[in-house]
Order: sequence, then C-alpha cells, then structure tokens
Amino acid sequence: MKKKFISATKEYTTLEKHLSAPLFRRTFTLDCVPDTATLSVCGLGFYILFINGKNITKGHIAPYISNPDDVCYYDTYDVRPYLTAGENVIGVMLGNGFLNCLGGAVWDLDKAPYRAAPMLALELCCQMGENTLLIEADEQFLTHPSAITFDDLRLGESFDARLDPTGWLLGGYDTAGWQQAFAVTPPRGILRYCTAEPVTVLRTKAPVSVTSTEDGYLYDFGENNAGVPQLSIAGARGQTVTIWLGEQLHEGKFYNGNIRFYYDYCDYYKTHNQTLRYTCKGEGREEYTPHFHYAGFRYALVQGITEEQATKDLLTYHIMGSALTEIGGFSCSDEKANAVFEMVKRSDRANYFYFPTDCPHREKNGWTGDIAISAPHMTMLYDTEVSYREWLLNVRLAQNTEGALPGIVPTAGWGFAWGNGPAWDRVLFELPFVLFKYRGCLDVIRENAHAMMRYLQYIMSRQGENGTIAVGLGDWVPVDLSCDKYKAPLALTDTVMVMDMARKAAEMFAAIGLSHEASYAEGIYRTLRATVRARFVDPDTLVVAGHCQTSQAVALHFGIFEETERPRATAELVRLVHEAGDAFDCGFLGLFAIFHALAENGETALAYHLAMRAEYPSYAWLLSQGYTTLPEHFRKRIPYTESQNHHFFGDIARFFMVHIAGLEVLDAKTVRIAPKPVSELTEASAYYDLPAGRVSVSWKKNADGSVLVTHEAPQGVTVLV
Repeated sequence: MKKKFISATKEYTTLEKHLSAPLFRRTFTLDCVPDTATLSVCGLGFYILFINGKNITKGHIAPYISNPDDVCYYDTYDVRPYLTAGENVIGVMLGNGFLNCLGGAVWDLDKAPYRAAPMLALELCCQMGENTLLIEADEQFLTHPSAITFDDLRLGESFDARLDPTGWLLGGYDTAGWQQAFAVTPPRGILRYCTAEPVTVLRTKAPVSVTSTEDGYLYDFGENNAGVPQLSIAGARGQTVTIWLGEQLHEGKFYNGNIRFYYDYCDYYKTHNQTLRYTCKGEGREEYTPHFHYAGFRYALVQGITEEQATKDLLTYHIMGSALTEIGGFSCSDEKANAVFEMVKRSDRANYFYFPTDCPHREKNGWTGDIAISAPHMTMLYDTEVSYREWLLNVRLAQNTEGALPGIVPTAGWGFAWGNGPAWDRVLFELPFVLFKYRGCLDVIRENAHAMMRYLQYIMSRQGENGTIAVGLGDWVPVDLSCDKYKAPLALTDTVMVMDMARKAAEMFAAIGLSHEASYAEGIYRTLRATVRARFVDPDTLVVAGHCQTSQAVALHFGIFEETERPRATAELVRLVHEAGDAFDCGFLGLFAIFHALAENGETALAYHLAMRAEYPSYAWLLSQGYTTLPEHFRKRIPYTESQNHHFFGDIARFFMVHIAGLEVLDAKTVRIAPKPVSELTEASAYYDLPAGRVSVSWKKNADGSVLVTHEAPQGVTVLV
C-alpha cells in the first residue's frame, strides 16, 4: 500500500469552529466478480468502510490509536464477497481520532504538530484472470459533509440525521453538490498493517432502571464499564436528544465532575464531556450509535425526550473492548472474592482499547506505569501477546534520542518533563518479560532489545552521587493522601525499579544470545542491589527507609533481602500492617508488592485479610460501596473525585490465582502447584492456558481438616508440586 492520502478540506475542527466528519465516495464498474479483491485502508484519525452499502469495518474506532508522526496504521480486507458485476461503490467516513484530539489539551494534544483534517489512504486491487484493476485514493473520490457535525475521542459526538445524504453508499446516487477530493501531505509516520485485535462489542446490556429527575431521565445500567449507548427513538423532526455519560451519582443525581478535570483548560469542555447529541430526522424509528467515540459509564442522563419516549428500550449499552481471548481464571468459596476477581476483569476489559488505557472516560491514555504494573495479571487472564507487541512498537518510536520514555504512549511530545520515571518506564521491560515468562515469546525480546539497552544507558546517566536514582514519580496514589504524597522515598522505589529492569533484561538478553548485553545488565542489577542495601536498609533492624508498608514490601518482593534476612524483614512488614489497624496504607507500587511479599513469606492469611476485610480500605469494602470496577485511588471522598475505572490495582487477581489457588507459572513450560488455604475458604481453583495447553488446580477442605488438591497439565509441561 502506498502512503498516498487525500482529504476533503484543508481545515480541521477546532473548539471554535466545527467541521462535519467527511464522506468519501468512489464508483467503479466490473464486467464480472473478480477472482480476488483486496482493499487496504488507512483512515486518519478513524474510519468506517462500506462496500456497496455494507459496513465491513473490523470494529469500533479503526484502525488504531497512534501518533501519526510515528506510525500510520492500515487494515486490509477481502472485499470479493461484497462486489458484483456492474457498478460498485466504495464509501468511507472519517473521524478526528488521534489526528485531531480536541479533548486532549491537558496533554498538549491541541499543540500536536501533526494536527490536520481527516485524511484517507486506500488501495483496492481486483484480479480478473490476467487483468488487474487498481483503485487508489485520488481525485476520483468525491467528498461531502456527513451528518456527524462534531466528533472527538474524549468529548463526544453530535449527529444531525436531517443532514444524512440517503443513498450515498449505493449505485445510481446523484452526486450533485459533492466535491473532488485532493491530495495532501501525509504525516511522517511509517505505514504499517495493524495486527492488534479489533475493538468490538463484547456484550450488550439493557438498563436496570429509568428514573425521572429534574435534570432529565436517568438510565442506570447496573455496572460501570466502557463502550457506547445505542439510541432507538421515534422522534419528531428536529428533536434533539442529549445524552450525558458518567460513572457515578451524587445525592441521587447524575455527576460527572470526577471525569472533567480538564475543564480548567476551556469552558467548552463543560458542555462537551462524554456528551452525545442526536437530532431526529422524523421519519419513523431511528437508531444511532456513536461512530468515532467511546465512553466509560454506568449512568446516562438523557435530555430532550418526552415521558412516553423514556422507556428502557430507548438505550442499549454496547459494552466494548479489544477482542482478547480469555486464558486464565479463578473461583473460590468466598463470593466476595469472586466478585473482586470479576471487578478486576471488568476494569481490564473497559481499559483495553487496542492497548491498556488508564481509564475509559477522562483520559483514555496509555499511561506506561499503569500498564507496567498490570502486565503480570493481565497476561495471566488474557492472550495479550499481539497487542503488547504492537503497542511496544509505539513505545519504541516514542523513545527520545537520549533513551528516555514519556509517561503516556501515544503522545505528541508530552510526558518527558513530568509523568514518567522508572516506575513508569519499566513498561519497556515488563511487557517483553511477561510474554517471555508466560508465553515463551523470544521475538518480543529481539524487537525491544536495542531500546532496552538505550534506556539502561540513559537511566544510569541519571544516577546521583550516592549511586541512587530519583527521577519522576514514585508510589503514586497512597491511601487517603494526595497522589504524590507517598511515604516511600522516591530514590528507593526508583532504584529498585531500575534494578528490577536490569535483572529482567539480563535474563532476556541471555535467552536470545546477547551475552555482552546480558553481562552489562547483570552488572547494573548487582550494583544497584548493593546500593539499595547500603543506602536504604538498616543492617541491624532490617527496616527499610521510609518506615512504611511500601518500602518494606517492595524490598521483600523485589529481592533486596538475603534469604536468611527474610523472616525478620517480614516481621517488620507485619508490624507495620498491625500498626495501621491490619489494613494497607500504600500506593500503587506498594499495593502491587504487599500481598505477594506477605504470601511469599508465610503470611498468606494476613494478605487475604488485607484484601477482603469488611472495613475501609479493602477490595471487599469497594464491593460494599457499590463499586463494580476498580477506582484510581482508595479514598472515602463523596462525591468521588478520581476515576472509578482504573486497572492498576488489579494484581490482586494474580494473588488469588498464584497464592490462594496455588497456580504459579515459572515459565512457559513449567508451573508450580503450591496452594495456601486460608481459614475463610473451603475451596479454590484456577486455570491458565499455556501455549501447550491448559493447566488447572483445585483444592477443597475435607471434614477431617485435610485438603484434597488436584491438578491437570498437558504433556510437555513440568509440574512442581
């Protein structure tokens, strides 16, 4: 496919001036149905593709979400089944996507150098015997404004059905008033076929209730999630229905203040914040689903409808996410623990749109720290290999000349001065490592080895005089404290994170035969481990600097202590937990480490109690408060001011699988079966689909106090019991 783009206009939508999403139309005639017909399309930002009136687009918001100055993705379709002898019509609708992110001023996306009007590259090759018909994106495409008068990935979409040019997708259509497309300079990014799983409808859900309020009709879908509502209405011509989407209520009213922190940037955002507006054509029942937007929501506030129209049939929730295969699971005798596990899965899927995002409403960003901390548990739940590898390309392309990484990917340049640091940057190492460990994938190491070496060289240049590293953010969102008011010293957590990156890099480099690079990384690991022990660990008490749960748990889980020191170091962590009322009080790094640190050192019962105690803070407390997804921060604020749909506290799912059920993947061909039954449970089970097949374990307590453990594994997998 050639990097040859066309546009409908040189202008692009701004907050001050809206331009309708453009339509592109091209007809061609065939003497017969071709032997083969392949169409490749790159629509920037997003596209919807029609052949002879049939929508054949792979999924929602195609082709991908990327910085077009790094990479422009395209998709390829077999269109032969949709072609006929005679006149055929190609139709394409384009949205702004990441090319023109109006709602992204917080991250300087309004200043992106690549901002432009939506553009189209397309190539259709029809083979009929020895004859070939080649159609490319050129001036033979005609363009016209669509009924989409506004669209933005974050802010929403407006659709005026009265403006929809009926019949434009079929032959014989009168194109009077349509204009010729024209060639434009494409973005600088490489042209690449998209391998990541498409964003599709995972399931649909009807509202559980409809309530009339002074602000409009409140639709409650019963659970927080991500996707789009479908409107079905028989409205009067010109009737405009406004749908506000959000995830919580305050004093019984719709509330979206927690997902609108960018209001300070522009008053316009107050009226466009996950907001859909549909103007009826007035010709019977009409259906509308957003084309180039998705939202994170549980509630919909609908305005502009009558009491008779406010039925449950008015809105349907199309719950969406990447079409990932589920490959791991857990269940036990505690229904609350099962509900927490489902909460993790729901949060993961709601935040997986080509790659893991931080939240599906306010930001929709690929925050590197969030993905790094969630990669182990996500890889035990879903087949993430293709999507991780595709997104890692974007990470490498975002790496600057120094070797530094931004805090969000894709980015237009934001995230180097703030929002990154080793706890975030470790994504470049963590994603290849979990694919190597769980799936046996070596290609992902080869693809990222050079970037990993560049980063190690860069970050070691940031060492302080005492040999430690303190760059960027640390133990983010500690319980009940401001996001950046963590107790663990930044120099401790950053140095440990770089140490861990180097350890994993050494193992990965060795696996693909890069002995020199492995030796270099091993040297960094040993040096930094010694530095952490010397600078942050009291040799007499084994108390870690910061005197907090995160410091102690991180040091235990990431291997700072010698084997003989672990009992005393664990006792100190237990003391800190008891001092906090047998509750956790750490941030996202500490919460990732603490359950494993306790369970790995004989304190599984305490770890389970921390997670499932009824009192705040705990995962069970979230259930008692009506949460159906994981929050961004453990806080009691009312209304809740952060996101209620984040995934970076989701590693509790891996704790359940590994320590409670007892299924630990050592590598792609080796598992350890080591359940740790706790008094609250009578049984538990877990499974994981290795490349060779499914491994499962279950245990059940007998009346005499004994525990029956059963497990199954495919041939070729070593099981250590």
